[in-house]
Amino acid sequence: MNGFFKIPFPINEHVNEYAPGTKERAALKNALQQARSRVEDIPMYIDGTEIRTGNTFDIYPPHDRSHKIGFYHRGNQQHVTQAIESALKAKDQWENMPWEQRAAIFLKAAELLAGPYRYEINAATMLAQSKNAYQAEIDAACEMIDFLRFNVHYMAEIYGEQPTANSKGIWNRLEYRPLEGFVFALTPFNFTAIAGNLPTSAAMMGNVVVWKPADTQIYSANVLMKVFKEAGLPDGVINLVYVSGPDAGDVIFNHPEFAGIHFTGSTGVFRHIWNTIGQNISKYKSYPRIVGETGGKDFILAHNSADVDVLVAAMVRGAFEFQGQKCSAASRTYIPRSIWPAVKDKILKEMATLKVGPTEDFSNFVNAVIDERAFDKISAYIDKAKQDGVEVLWGGTYDKSKGFFIDPTILMAPSPDYTTMCEEIFGPVLTIWVYEDSEWPGIFKTVDQTGEYALTGAIIAQDRYEIAKATHALRNAAGNFYINDKPTGAVVGQQPFGGARGSGTNDKAGSKVNLLRWVNQRTIKETFVPTKDYRYPFHSES
Repeated sequence: MNGFFKIPFPINEHVNEYAPGTKERAALKNALQQARSRVEDIPMYIDGTEIRTGNTFDIYPPHDRSHKIGFYHRGNQQHVTQAIESALKAKDQWENMPWEQRAAIFLKAAELLAGPYRYEINAATMLAQSKNAYQAEIDAACEMIDFLRFNVHYMAEIYGEQPTANSKGIWNRLEYRPLEGFVFALTPFNFTAIAGNLPTSAAMMGNVVVWKPADTQIYSANVLMKVFKEAGLPDGVINLVYVSGPDAGDVIFNHPEFAGIHFTGSTGVFRHIWNTIGQNISKYKSYPRIVGETGGKDFILAHNSADVDVLVAAMVRGAFEFQGQKCSAASRTYIPRSIWPAVKDKILKEMATLKVGPTEDFSNFVNAVIDERAFDKISAYIDKAKQDGVEVLWGGTYDKSKGFFIDPTILMAPSPDYTTMCEEIFGPVLTIWVYEDSEWPGIFKTVDQTGEYALTGAIIAQDRYEIAKATHALRNAAGNFYINDKPTGAVVGQQPFGGARGSGTNDKAGSKVNLLRWVNQRTIKETFVPTKDYRYPFHSES
């Protein structure tokens, strides 16, 4: 069957609000109840087979340390090797499958997530990653659905991009083939959609994948894998393993068929991976593709023309949604002294309304941080600030007796280069620097040169001249820049996401740019009536 197939035009998935009395609220609460009523036995998936090792680790909600919801089977280096072998075995058949057949699998996965699996994937994310209903909806359901639909659309666009210039009697064309070898997807805890997108974006371009999720995301990764299998993903195309980082790295980064890594995680880990790949570069069949989105120390810069209500809303949502555990979370804010009294009054009133508690109570805005390691790290920053005499405008308290709860905290920086203005905390801590209005022209340099990251940032102002100045001056400070909005919440197909400097390779997830990283191009020139004489006309004497 032949044809130039057109993909259904992607539209961003509708976001359910889960308001009281709605059908979706009742369905989600039921899914939560069902998930809490059982203990999931979660296997690895290698060559389509469920692998149970018996070396199990228990899973508890971060907000409810006493309630076991599942356990997963830990693997070792042997399982990594098996996953690679499985991927390479599946490679030939998968990459030679007609592209529209691959497209159909991922489009079906999107529909499964939009329909029968929507509340299951949201409930899994709410329980295992402690996301509230809305944060789970925009992540695990909507963004994952959008990634699948839009990436299939971008795939079709890529295949359709062909040379437009042809000499007479010549046909030029471009072939987009998958990478030689396998791709390693190393995914984070904080976004179920990112965990699903990193392996699938490479796979839909014809690649085979070994996928290692963060341990704290395994519970929802298992649901995603069930969806992919039900959608018709062939065995071995994506292999899901739960192993330690060293076990994965020792095998994968020494394998000659290693073709690329799709990564989201910490800057330190990514730099270590890059260094390891560089040291092993002579071992590989080809130069591996290295694609990573890493840390952030994201800013909100306010001008004295800012609307105070807009600024405060951006600060509260940007800093404290999902407990600040977003690479894009607002964690440093610069406010001019002339509007600070009004901002202070407003934000203190708003902070007093934020509720902290488990995700099953839909009235809670802030839930638990992901695990004890994160809890200890974040609380240590708060304690150090107190020891340094830093003013705690709000919060500064925490408790892990029942769950890993850290109250949303606002610190007043004693200087623009204080520790919590510079270092990534990855928790519900916002630091404010109040600057003199006269310092506005120099504040751009301060914002731009603070820390090593360049992921997201925002300008809050009404003066268009100053918005234009800030937009230009901070062009290298953030890969995603927001005007009069919080620096979080990028939507697939609308705001392709990624940053540079210490924040990654800026290969924009949710865009065609990212998918181009997972193909090799071959240029084909065909001459219909080739010449039979090596001589050119200029060789003639007359």
